[in-house]
Amino acid sequence: MSRERLGKGLGALLGEYLEPEAKSGEIQRVRLDSIVSNPMQPRRVFAEGELDDLTASIRDNGLLQPVVVRPAPGSIDRFELVAGERRYRAVSRLGWPDIPVLVRDANDETLLVLALVENLQREQLNPLEEAEGYAALSERFGMKQADIAKAVGKDRSTVANLVRLLKLPPSIRKLVEGGSLTQGHARALLTVDDPVRAGELARRAAKEGWSVREMERRAAGKGGKPRRPRDGKQDLVIRALEDALQDHFLTRVAVKEKRGGKGTIEIQYHSAEDFGRLFEAMTGRTVPEIVE
Repeated sequence: MSRERLGKGLGALLGEYLEPEAKSGEIQRVRLDSIVSNPMQPRRVFAEGELDDLTASIRDNGLLQPVVVRPAPGSIDRFELVAGERRYRAVSRLGWPDIPVLVRDANDETLLVLALVENLQREQLNPLEEAEGYAALSERFGMKQADIAKAVGKDRSTVANLVRLLKLPPSIRKLVEGGSLTQGHARALLTVDDPVRAGELARRAAKEGWSVREMERRAAGKGGKPRRPRDGKQDLVIRALEDALQDHFLTRVAVKEKRGGKGTIEIQYHSAEDFGRLFEAMTGRTVPEIVE
């Protein structure tokens, strides 16, 4: 994610917190046992392989960038991580007694946004961790999805679709978190009203290695109806364009051809809220702007 895509105010915060250019005397060493993890950290899964590599790098080359902490509320000698969770964990593995830090003031909202952005920049969050981070910004701090999207440098529709994943049953969420199912598989399962059937589809997809397209077909109905076979170069072009539309709208799209170059495009939605999302994606305007 480029700095230019971030929200205006957040870009300045990133310059101060995540990529700090420390002034002389700003960096200090703090005992590891006086630092606690970021209470707003959205990332729960830390791959052992990644930590192994980072630990080996720090052992060989030292810690090239200090972690960023804030004073722990109500304490004069304890700190909470703002940025650098992986570096902190790696140094802990090495048994260092202390670690170089930059101390910064940051409120809870800033703490959560910065943790989200740091992980998103490094593509370290799975879809559900990212969704839970956005939901926390909305629920704890009253941020609207448009404001969240601006802060983290993403489209509002992307934020909305990720938050929708939190409606999935726990069994499916576990498969997504573990990497057995992708975000695309999960989106398709949102169309299945029966949670038991959705869970069965999810388990089969993970076991049999279904593609997202196959999951969408199965989720469309019992057994799913296979698409009409297509042959020829033009049909391949239509299929590619259909796939591109699905990626853009983040829902099932069907292109139905007729004679004479005519046809229809069907875009599936699953609720009034989803319809509003699609309407905004197509027109750049919200439903209330039209009907109120």
